[in-house]
Amino acid sequence: MTVVKFYEQIPDELIDFAVILAKTQNRYVFCKHRDRQTWEVPGGHREPGETILDAAKRELYEETGALEFDIAPVCVYSVTKSEPDGGKKSFGMLYFAHIKRFEPELHSEIEKIRITSDLPDRWTYPDIQPRLMEEAGKRGFL
Repeated sequence: MTVVKFYEQIPDELIDFAVILAKTQNRYVFCKHRDRQTWEVPGGHREPGETILDAAKRELYEETGALEFDIAPVCVYSVTKSEPDGGKKSFGMLYFAHIKRFEPELHSEIEKIRITSDLPDRWTYPDIQPRLMEEAGKRGFL
């Protein structure tokens, strides 16, 4: 079982991930990793010495090709997996971005992006990403 919780703030050094819920022209932006058959929202690990906001901007560019965008923090979240899966709690910062302009082609591990009004049928992280979207909606971001 995976438990997702939300926070207003925690110490910055505990935040390892940046996840960005993105829209363009009032439609969602999802990405598909070339090694998976599922869809996800852009995001990833923070690099050493990187601010979490810089990590979010880098991941958004790498995974969607976003060149111009507005980005805002939504909240901090934690994910705790059940004991057989490690039982460790990890923290991430959830952002919302409105993408204004994309690069013509992707240059990362992402095979393609999908711009749609619908949510994916097959999520890469089905226990986490729909919960993040739900929370962002409650907070007026979606």
